[in-house]
Amino acid sequence: MAALRSVEPRPEIELEPVRPPQRLAPWSYALSCDVTGPAEVLASGRLVLLHDPDGQEAWRGVLRLVAYVTAELDAELASDPFLPSVGWSWLTEALESTEASYTALGGTVTETSSARFGDIAGPSQTEDLELRASWTPLSSDLKPHGDAFCQLMASVVGLPPVGVSLFGQRNGS
Repeated sequence: MAALRSVEPRPEIELEPVRPPQRLAPWSYALSCDVTGPAEVLASGRLVLLHDPDGQEAWRGVLRLVAYVTAELDAELASDPFLPSVGWSWLTEALESTEASYTALGGTVTETSSARFGDIAGPSQTEDLELRASWTPLSSDLKPHGDAFCQLMASVVGLPPVGVSLFGQRNGS
């Protein structure tokens, strides 16, 4: 837990401890995550650490990390037939770039389109991405996994790498 608490995300990403899900493992810890833009939350997520001292066969270990990410997409990106594969690559590339060693990685990437009718507030149509994944860390040092989760969240909303500015986003422009 201390390693996950030590993660220092970029300014657009806010992590905070939340009540973890119950009954998934004897011990658990959870962080909620919001990625914010100028006036709104661009993506939300959770990273949950599960610990079962007896281990679980499917986990292939005594620890398991579970990630959940959801973000609203623009219609053009949502219509890309490769979006699920790209979404999954955001996770695997984040784990690799932070050198977070793992096994038993699995999950889903889901695209949804919702239409609102009648008196329901909000835009008439929204496109969303949802990524659910879990993996077993091969080391007790979980900081690289927390860093990978933050990198995943940044990728989902299209933030440039730290230290890189997109045209029109420079200070004073």
